[in-house]
Amino acid sequence: MDTYDFSKAIHYYYTKIRETNHPYYWYCLADTQAGAGLTNEALQTIDNALSFPNPYPSKQELLEMQMSLQSVPPREMNPNRPSIVTAKRGDIDGDGIKDNVLLTANKTPDSPFWRNITLVVQNGKTHHYNQILLKNNAGYNPTLFLGDFTGNKVDDILVVIDTGGSAGAIYAYVFSYINGQLRQIFNSDVFNEIHKYDVTYENQYRATVINYYLKEKYILDLTYKGKEYLSEIYTQQGVLKAPINGWVNPLSGLYPVDFNRDGTYELEAYQRIAGRYNADSLGFVQTVLKWNGQGFDPDRQNLAIFGGEI
Repeated sequence: MDTYDFSKAIHYYYTKIRETNHPYYWYCLADTQAGAGLTNEALQTIDNALSFPNPYPSKQELLEMQMSLQSVPPREMNPNRPSIVTAKRGDIDGDGIKDNVLLTANKTPDSPFWRNITLVVQNGKTHHYNQILLKNNAGYNPTLFLGDFTGNKVDDILVVIDTGGSAGAIYAYVFSYINGQLRQIFNSDVFNEIHKYDVTYENQYRATVINYYLKEKYILDLTYKGKEYLSEIYTQQGVLKAPINGWVNPLSGLYPVDFNRDGTYELEAYQRIAGRYNADSLGFVQTVLKWNGQGFDPDRQNLAIFGGEI
């Protein structure tokens, strides 16, 4: 088979995948790419084929093909080839044809840590790839969610990555296809920078949490923390033995929730409130973010605390 025939066959299998997403065509595409010497592309296709519950022709045969391709001499294969961490399919650009959305990254040996995490969108019609470099592109458990956050009935992309820090913080991004381009419309760094708080312990077993961005104050009843905890910092009269300030951690959770059941998702953001030290959790700030046509605005905010023994 010459170069033209390989190209024609690859295009054919891409078309069948777009139409049916059947495991058989993923296998055929990988086999054709391997025959054409497109080792890296074939390995990525095999990764996709292995994601099916019942891959064709079998998981074992695909793994054998993968091992065979990975034995290609280094001069023929990029040793730093990223892996596909996760993949989803959805109509990202609104043309009615499903696109492939991937997160690729380099795996750290003997570790769940991923480096160079990159968002890749393959246009379902043209098969062209668009790579989006993330500002914070290293961490744990990178995940994808596709859903409509802007109300235009087209899938947007939510990317969440665990930082691995002691505060349980995450990196989070939302991308949307606007005016013919894929644009970032949410960034956890910007959210953290905007939402500034003060946490102050008060007399009589209370703590106040102030959100300067929303100009709101919350009062926490600390009696649920128990007598032992309270006796360390309060006198028997309920007076603080010394001033104590806590803090609100960066974003630790961002979840798509369709509160109105109208097909448009809101974002529910979680930030953990710390007391005397990070493990001294006082509760969570929960913020519901809603798209306003230009960005995500807080629709409402609540504080949630843990229950105490009775």
